[in-house]
Amino acid sequence: MSKYNDIVNYIISEVENKNLKYKQKLPTVRMLSEKFDCSKATVVRAYAELEKEHVVYSIPQSGYYLVENNDELNRSVHTDIINFSSAAPDKGILPYEEFQHCLNKAIDIYKQTLFDYSDSKGLPNLISVLRGEFQEYQIFCREENVFITSGSQQAINILFNMPFPNGKNNVLVEQPTYNGALKSLEFSSDRIIGIQRSFKGINLDELERRFANCNIKCFYTIPRFHNPLGTSYSGEEKKQILKLAEKYDVYIIEDDYLADLEIKSNSYPMYYDDISSRVIYLKSFSKILLPGLRIAAVVLPKILTNVFKEYKKWADLSTSVLSQGALEIYIKSGMFKAHVKKIRKTYSERMNLVKKELAQANMPYLKCHVPDTGFFACIELIENVNVSNIIKELRYSSNIYLEDVEKNYLKDYFNDNILKISIARANSENIKSGIPIILDKISKIKEEKSFYNDVFNI
Repeated sequence: MSKYNDIVNYIISEVENKNLKYKQKLPTVRMLSEKFDCSKATVVRAYAELEKEHVVYSIPQSGYYLVENNDELNRSVHTDIINFSSAAPDKGILPYEEFQHCLNKAIDIYKQTLFDYSDSKGLPNLISVLRGEFQEYQIFCREENVFITSGSQQAINILFNMPFPNGKNNVLVEQPTYNGALKSLEFSSDRIIGIQRSFKGINLDELERRFANCNIKCFYTIPRFHNPLGTSYSGEEKKQILKLAEKYDVYIIEDDYLADLEIKSNSYPMYYDDISSRVIYLKSFSKILLPGLRIAAVVLPKILTNVFKEYKKWADLSTSVLSQGALEIYIKSGMFKAHVKKIRKTYSERMNLVKKELAQANMPYLKCHVPDTGFFACIELIENVNVSNIIKELRYSSNIYLEDVEKNYLKDYFNDNILKISIARANSENIKSGIPIILDKISKIKEEKSFYNDVFNI
C-alpha cells in the first residue's frame, strides 16, 4: 500500500477511535511527513483527497480540521466501497510524486514563458518529443500536424464545431459511445446521427448507407477499448471503415484514449493504414497519468491544420505551459515509459481476474464480454431484467457502485440490458469480492422475476 493510502487510513482510524475530534486541529503536513517518512506533497495529496470527500476542511494559514457530523467517512472514503463505476484512473497507481518533480523542473525551465501566452498550437519542445513518442503507437507524422489541447474534450469540442473541407454538416457517432462526445454535440450546430455498435462490431453495410446518404462530415469512433463496451475493432474492420471514408469523403476522428494499455504487438490504430489523409488521431494523457493534467494531442491531416489552429486559439488562447513542460520532461526522462509498462501490466492482470471471476457464472440468461485489457467489461442480460434495479440494489445493499449506460446513448438507441463494469479504480481484491456479489444479485433478481411471472401467469 502507498504512503498516500497509509496517511488517509491513519486519519480515518484516528477519527473512528475518537483520537481526533471536531474543531481540533489535525496533524500538520510536517508532522505526518516525518511520521510516514514521505514527502510533504504526499501528505498534501492525502489531505486533498479527504477534503474532496468532505472528511476534512482546510483554513488558510491555519491547517486542517475535521468536518462536523461526518457521514462521508463511512461511505466514500471507507475501504468497504467497491467502485465499478468510475472511468477515472486508479489514484493508487498514478505517478504523483514523480510528476511533481517534473512540474518543479518545468517551472525552472519555462519560468519566463509563464508570464506570457504561448503558441496556441502547443509547446514546440513537447510537440517534438511527442512526434518521436507517437512512433511507439505506429503514428508517423510531421510536427506541423500535431496540436496540443486542454484535454481530449477540448479537441472533440473544436472538431465537432469547425467546418470540414467536404462541406458536410452531420456527425456520425457509434451507439453507444463516450458520453462527453454526446454532450459536446448538444452544444454544436451540427446534427448528430447514430449507428449501432454491438459486441460483434459494426454493420459495414449500414455504415456505407450512413456515409452515402446522411451528409456525414466526420465519424467519431473509439476503435479499441471502447467506452463503454470495452471491445476493439479487428484490423480488417478498421481497413474497411477507412475505405468507406475515402469513397464517401468522410473524415474519421479516432479517439485512442487507452492506446497505452494495448498488449497485442500487431494491433495498430486506424491512422496507421490511412493513405488518403482522412483520420484525425486523438490521444489523451489524462487516463494514464493525472486527470487534472488536462493534456491531449491531436494529429491532423494537413488540410485541417489552419482552421483547427484558429478555432483552438479562440477557445483558450493557449494550453497550460506548465503542464506541457512537465509532460515533456516526464517523457524525456524515461519515467513515462516505465509508468506505461506498470499500468499496462496492472490493467491486464485486473481484466484477466474479471474474466476468471465471471467464468464462474453458470447463467444461460447472460453473456460476459471481457477484453484482454482496458477499463471496461460488460455483462449482457439476454432476458429482460431491470438493470437499473440491479445497480440500485447493489449500491444500497452491498456498497458496490456501478454506472448506468443510458448516458452513453442517444434516446432512440438505448439498450437497457447492458451492465458495465469499470476496473479503472477497482483493484484485485475489489474484483475478487465484488464480481461474485454482482452475479448473485443478478441471479436473485432473475429468480424473483420468474416467481412473479409464474404466480401471475405473465
